[in-house]
Amino acid sequence: MRYAYPVDVQEAADGVTVTCPDVPALVTGGATRAEALERAADALVTALSFYVEDGRPIPRPSAAHGRPVASVAALEATKLALHDAMLAAGLSNVELGRKLGLDEKSVRRLRDPLHRSHIGTVEAALRALGKRVEVNVMAAA
Repeated sequence: MRYAYPVDVQEAADGVTVTCPDVPALVTGGATRAEALERAADALVTALSFYVEDGRPIPRPSAAHGRPVASVAALEATKLALHDAMLAAGLSNVELGRKLGLDEKSVRRLRDPLHRSHIGTVEAALRALGKRVEVNVMAAA
């Protein structure tokens, strides 16, 4: 899945606000449009971490239809994919930990998009769930 969500930008005299219909907890802003959109990526990771924390599936992004998009980085995307794969498989942190030779706390950190992890470890966890990671590099918008 591509973790890139269309955002709405509201410009006012006192600054710019960015929100996301697909991820209601994403609310951020800045003095300029560029600053607000830059902050939207960090706000997106934080907002999606709430889904992980609550054990809920990550929402699917809607079509952008020309709207700007906020995206998560590669590491965070793999962590979110791991979270969803574990939910789909009905696998707990403890059970995945047994498969990987890790404790529950380590697996919890692998799922947390706000915690630093080695992407190779997250990829190994995804492989244990029958998933693989592909990277697609494209021109910046």
